Amino acid sequence: MELAAKIYVAGHRGMVGSALVRALGAAGHTEVVTRTSAELDLRDGSATTAFFAREKPTYVIMAAARVGGIHHNSTAPYDFLYDNLIMSANVIEAARQHSVRKLLYLGSSCIYPKLAAQPIKEEALLTGPLEPTNEAYAIAKIAGIKLCTHARAQYGCDFISAMPCNLYGFGDNFSLENSHVLPAMIRKMHEAKLRGDAVLKLWGSGQPLREFLHADDLAQASLLLLRKYSAPGHINIGSGEELSIRQLAAMIAEVVGFKGRIEFDPSMPDGTPRKLMDVSGIRALGWSPSTSLTAGIRGVYEWYLAHSAEARK
Repeated sequence: MELAAKIYVAGHRGMVGSALVRALGAAGHTEVVTRTSAELDLRDGSATTAFFAREKPTYVIMAAARVGGIHHNSTAPYDFLYDNLIMSANVIEAARQHSVRKLLYLGSSCIYPKLAAQPIKEEALLTGPLEPTNEAYAIAKIAGIKLCTHARAQYGCDFISAMPCNLYGFGDNFSLENSHVLPAMIRKMHEAKLRGDAVLKLWGSGQPLREFLHADDLAQASLLLLRKYSAPGHINIGSGEELSIRQLAAMIAEVVGFKGRIEFDPSMPDGTPRKLMDVSGIRALGWSPSTSLTAGIRGVYEWYLAHSAEARK
């Protein structure tokens, strides 16, 4: 991937997109093209096609998505399915029409069956029912993978897909209504610490096992895939390590300095019981993550304190 090539990062203001922009800049890429959602609504097919015709990017990284945690996925399934489906279709089709040399489509490990054998291999896709709480988002991401695979088979497009595990990082969403588990815990524990709460109640049983990856590590893996990888289907990206939600809560409490007792509410949904991915494919290409979970959480908490309006109240 030549340094002077024009690279379009869709979703550059999100946690993943901003990490990609940082990584591209650090690697010496000078032609990184971005647009805010106000400047370019990727749900608008005509506007997306016109943008590609005008800018003519050589490479595309599709990191734009509507994302959220269990609660938001469960209460707005139509929005999650429609927005992610139409954005993926518009970007992939515009890239195909305008002969983009290579496209990287980023998805999520939620594409896999709820009870997939662990660690989850890429071949597990579509071998069983999805987790109901994020089914809509998963279906949209699966459709994006299939569009890339079929564009490769039918039109010879070098379109690839990568499925990361649970991500966290700088610029994460710390909303209590629609964030993912790790940033939500950081905010809840920070606020509980400030209030001096003796007890903090969290959703679920605390027993589900999860794998986490820093967005900056995903960005490095993405650049490697653009340079070295070309195959149908998708490839997993993850840390290869897992811990329970209860263990994660204890780790975050230690970083934040919350001294109270943590109680879990098993009447609330847990989501998928276990989700550890087989990352042998990406490891064989020479990539491994460089950020430990403890160091990553500490860095994200420092970012939250410095940048979040809620933390500065």
